[in-house]
Amino acid sequence: MARSLSDLTINDNSSSAFSDCNSDRSGEFPTPSSQSRRLFIACAADNSDHFIPQLISDLNSSSIHHQKQAALEIRLLAKNKPENRLKIAKAGAINPLISLISSPDLQLQEYGVTAVLNLSLCDENKEIIALSGAIKPLVRALKSGTSTAKENSACALLRLSQVEENKLAIGKAGAIPLLVKLLENGSLRGKKDASTAIYSLCSAKENKVRAVKAGIMKVLVELMADFGSNMVDKSAYVVSVLVTVAEGRAAFVEEGGIPVVVEIVEVGTQRQKEIAVVILVQICEESVVYRKMVGREGAIPPLVALSQSGTNRAKQKVSVAPPPPHFLLTWQCAFDFSVH
Repeated sequence: MARSLSDLTINDNSSSAFSDCNSDRSGEFPTPSSQSRRLFIACAADNSDHFIPQLISDLNSSSIHHQKQAALEIRLLAKNKPENRLKIAKAGAINPLISLISSPDLQLQEYGVTAVLNLSLCDENKEIIALSGAIKPLVRALKSGTSTAKENSACALLRLSQVEENKLAIGKAGAIPLLVKLLENGSLRGKKDASTAIYSLCSAKENKVRAVKAGIMKVLVELMADFGSNMVDKSAYVVSVLVTVAEGRAAFVEEGGIPVVVEIVEVGTQRQKEIAVVILVQICEESVVYRKMVGREGAIPPLVALSQSGTNRAKQKVSVAPPPPHFLLTWQCAFDFSVH
């Protein structure tokens, strides 16, 4: 049951619920100088091998202006031509870019974060970025950077978390409470990025507990209850990961999550209904009290309806239940009665 219902990874169908975080979506920087430099970089992209060493030299300049221009240009080279990502890393850009992330100049910090994000899109770069000490500076940018720096830090941490060994390091560095804060208070893009990063990080049990302690369930339940938020799917997927631990189940119930998820089974989209069933089964698996609460919220009729008229995927999820959950036994009786 656990494998068939709760093994939802960032690479399966659940991934479509999340933001891509595939590249920086920073605002452009509308100054004549930066526009002309971007045009230059676009024209020079095919000759990047010639320019990369000079850009890395400029990253180490004593001039903040030169550092900003170099970081911006590296960001663009890495964004627009994937093969440049490995070239830039091999040429030695990672350490100076990480140093920029700790700059008190917020724009320079933002450029450094964004360049590191774009380099992290290359799988070969993820491990070296983490080993070079990027995690703690990215977490600091997540705390005190510009809104764009926070969002891109969340994306960069997501990319680094795709290396299993980095998940706990990111959690220990204090990223989880900051991602929860971004999920609560960020822009829609920030909320999407935060939910994606949290989802990835919380495949590790320790990070699930950290997220619950950071108060994430209140935020998730509120987002799930707001059908106009464009965050119902994303929030539900994160909940489905967190309720696999006792702390997550208790927090979900305490924050009023049961009536919200029952409503989703009633009126949500097919995908929302499917993940809501996953959550209900996980909530009820080991608690008679929670089963009764789910039953009192009126879950049986919409579950019966879903078993008869839902997608094959939804029907499969409704049919799989751990023995002996009270509400699903009752549902089975109701279903048996309805078909005779």
